Amino acid sequence: MRDVQAFQEALAEGAQAVEAHLDLLLPAADAYPAVIHEAMRYGALGGGKRLRGILVREAARLGGAPTPPPKATAPARPLVLTPEAMRAAGPVGAVSAAVEMIHAYSLIHDDLPSMDDDDLRRGKPTTHIVFGEGMAVLAGDALLTRAFEVLARLEWAGATQEAALAVMGELAVAAGTAGLIGGQVVDLEAEGSLTNREAAQADPRETLAYIHTHKTGALFRASLRAGALLAGVDDEALESVTRYAHAFGVAFQIVDDLLDVEGDESKLGKKTGSDQRKGKLTYPALYGVETSRRLAREYVEQAKEALRPFGRDAWFLTELAEYVYSRQR
Repeated sequence: MRDVQAFQEALAEGAQAVEAHLDLLLPAADAYPAVIHEAMRYGALGGGKRLRGILVREAARLGGAPTPPPKATAPARPLVLTPEAMRAAGPVGAVSAAVEMIHAYSLIHDDLPSMDDDDLRRGKPTTHIVFGEGMAVLAGDALLTRAFEVLARLEWAGATQEAALAVMGELAVAAGTAGLIGGQVVDLEAEGSLTNREAAQADPRETLAYIHTHKTGALFRASLRAGALLAGVDDEALESVTRYAHAFGVAFQIVDDLLDVEGDESKLGKKTGSDQRKGKLTYPALYGVETSRRLAREYVEQAKEALRPFGRDAWFLTELAEYVYSRQR
């Protein structure tokens, strides 16, 4: 039987823990030069679902790893990471913060005038609107760099050298041209391809699948696998987590596409209809709204099926797949 209230409470608790780890491991806003650290914190903190960080925590928990909040005695936010800060975060907390830094960097760059040119994100002005385009570029760069500083210090947090290297490799691939950057490139190239079929270089169904599994899905996959690797799960469990990640990521992006068509701007915290205006290749544009909704449902069921070997221990990830399907923001 589903326990929606317990899920909502666990979701909020996970988001709060990830936010606290982010706050701990980002430089203080007044560290010189202050403007870049203000921009980093503006772009990374104070909003968002924290799904990627939560996925790190939940995959680690499935493998039996502890997922505590930062220690109460956590030190001030260091300009350069210290062993004390990393120990206060712990390995799971540190990686959950790192994946959210990578995600925040990608959103800051995605919002730039040279990319999607959005002026709202999470209900507030985007980073380049507040700090200027040049500083927004640097803030995104700095968040990506800080994420890998965190990953390079995972042994200070208590991770084994083997797990630390494996996690760093997962996230490096997910953040690069084999992951979200590659997906973003193809997303940009595919703009207008449905109305200008002569310009299209590939089957739009294959192109769309590539965009979703790379631009969005790669970081979901890496987040889940990173948590599982920190916990030292066996190969069979890691494969189950990976199957869940693939289906979860596609379902999430289909729903995201649908929200751009049908969503409420006041709940989304950003403008709707931008995909159509820019000629983006999306599920609703290619398959229509009803078929897209059916496909999202199918991927949610695939995600839930992948968790069957974990039994009741995977209740939260099961509920999370349902949440993604029914979300309104």
